[in-house]
Amino acid sequence: MTAIHLQPRRLAALAAIVSVAVVCSFLLGADFGPVNPFMGRWSFLILEFAGAIACLWRAWHVQTERPAWSLIGIGLLLWTLGDAYYRAALYTMDTPPVPSPADVLWISFYAFAYAGIGLLIRARAGEMRVTVWIDGIIAALAVAAVVAAVVFQAVLDSIGGTPISTAFDLSYPLADMLLLAFIAAGLAMTGWRFDRTWMWLAGSLAMFAASDTVYLYQVARGTYVDGGLNDAGWALAMLFAGAAAWQLRGRHARAGCEEGWRSIAFPICFALIVIALEIYDHFRPVTLLAVVLAGACLLAVLVRLAITFSQNLRMLKASREDASTDALTGLFNRRRLDRDLKAALVPDDPSRRKMLMLLDLNGFKLYNDTFGHPAGDALLARLGMHLAQAVAGRGHAYRMGGDEFCVLVDVGDERPDELAATIASSLSEWGEGFAIDASFGALAIPEVAIDAETALRLVDQRMYAQKQRSRVSAREQSSNVLIRAFLERSPRMTEHLTAVSAMAVATGSELGLDETELEILAIAGRLHDIGKMAIPDAILDKDGPLDDQERAYVQRHSVAGERIIAAAPALANVAQLVRSVHERYDGSGYPDGLSGGEIPLGARIIAVCDAYNAMTSHQRLYRRPVSHEKAIAEIRRCAGSRFDPLIIRAFLRTQSARSRAESRMTAAFRPGLTQA
Repeated sequence: MTAIHLQPRRLAALAAIVSVAVVCSFLLGADFGPVNPFMGRWSFLILEFAGAIACLWRAWHVQTERPAWSLIGIGLLLWTLGDAYYRAALYTMDTPPVPSPADVLWISFYAFAYAGIGLLIRARAGEMRVTVWIDGIIAALAVAAVVAAVVFQAVLDSIGGTPISTAFDLSYPLADMLLLAFIAAGLAMTGWRFDRTWMWLAGSLAMFAASDTVYLYQVARGTYVDGGLNDAGWALAMLFAGAAAWQLRGRHARAGCEEGWRSIAFPICFALIVIALEIYDHFRPVTLLAVVLAGACLLAVLVRLAITFSQNLRMLKASREDASTDALTGLFNRRRLDRDLKAALVPDDPSRRKMLMLLDLNGFKLYNDTFGHPAGDALLARLGMHLAQAVAGRGHAYRMGGDEFCVLVDVGDERPDELAATIASSLSEWGEGFAIDASFGALAIPEVAIDAETALRLVDQRMYAQKQRSRVSAREQSSNVLIRAFLERSPRMTEHLTAVSAMAVATGSELGLDETELEILAIAGRLHDIGKMAIPDAILDKDGPLDDQERAYVQRHSVAGERIIAAAPALANVAQLVRSVHERYDGSGYPDGLSGGEIPLGARIIAVCDAYNAMTSHQRLYRRPVSHEKAIAEIRRCAGSRFDPLIIRAFLRTQSARSRAESRMTAAFRPGLTQA
């Protein structure tokens, strides 16, 4: 609330307290001597003016809720002016005329009060839901029904006179009833937050209604006395309204706030009140207006219950959807898949073929690391939408988590393999610096699997089997890069590296190496000379034998090759073999002087294959190639010194098998050649 000078406010509060004390002491019998008549006639106006000025002063000095308090203040001022006119012009009359200017001013108060309270409700409640409006209507109807049953009935029983005077007499309890209904509605629409402002206002208007009722009843019975407690009720009510204007703004309902126990407790309480009123009507009839208002309140309670039930159903549906939906992609999640898969395994129509697919993205981790997680999430959302479109009308798509998706579709008349390929193609996207596709596994249900656990396990195995078949290993990717770089510099090495790698794999297979060992051996065979990239061309291409200094320089290439290859972690095993290719079985090799079994098996294999190819090919520019027989004889001669005898025997067996295969092929083609 906008700050105001503290001293004037304290002075006003002090003046109000003094005024209340003086008036109350007079009502309790204090003797003011010669001013007693004045006090009985005019003292209450002091409190009434104080309440009106307090509201207007608040509206003038504080910007928040200014229109509301301005209207309420104007209404109170009109009431006070009406009371002042009555005491100045009609106070001494035995039968004051009805209506009078005082009645017009008093009735005008209610119009301004309604408008002011309405603006106050609007300012404090904000945007309201339908249920909040219904709660306000329930509260207003319940209060109005009670007032109509108690107050209105009492007034009807006690008033009499001309039709116009009767109309004015009845307008007061009706207006008070509507005013109390406004307050009750305001409490409902502000979330039943009983802050001090609403409590002071509710007390003020309740006192207004009570004073009007007692006054009308006493006038009808001829027992009304000017200056009594009833007159004090109006004055205190207006002073309370002024006090309400200066209360600090407390907690109030916010638009969209969660409903608590108040939201259901108070409508139920009001429903019980009007039910009690309807029951009371059977024993002691009340006014038709009270019965109609009570029935309308019960109808509003039923509408409120229907709306609440409908909202609960929607929330339950939304909760179930959230529990079975992936928040990022909007696809169904694993929980929904389990439910749908169990239903699919017990089909209503056995003739309908269904297919379960598990799909895993290839290249997503690299995309995520390169472009960031927000971009990765956006990619998953796009691909999820594409997958949902691909299976629309056939079945449902699910996100299993991470970059894994699942599909459960009807096959219909389509070929399962073609349908699976079409669905998998929807999970593909490519652009500058990335390419995303999907590996998948698929199976027919319920033919292949009889339960959900088995189905998911089998489709997972098939998906990873396809991924392994289609994936180029990290070793192969890294080695391809290195080989391409080496051959760009030394293109004439292509034939040599290919031949050494092929002979090494054949020899390793002869020795019983497994698939992984053979892969490492093949890569090492192609990369065993990559360290020569660090040797100047003048030495590599020298026409003639190398001198000692040049030979020492060349011998460094195995260590250089190891360093180059080891830069790729996936090639660590390959790097070890390349370092040891030039070790000798008798320990006289380089760079580490290893011997016998200390030399890695793959390095011993490559050493034999490299020597054979070097002797039989045009690799060495300074030496002419020799025949196969002479090369084999040289390798045999070096058994136990340079080469491992076990490796030599396996190598020779592969060469013999190769020779026999070539002989059979030559014989097969010889008749045709002769005829030609």
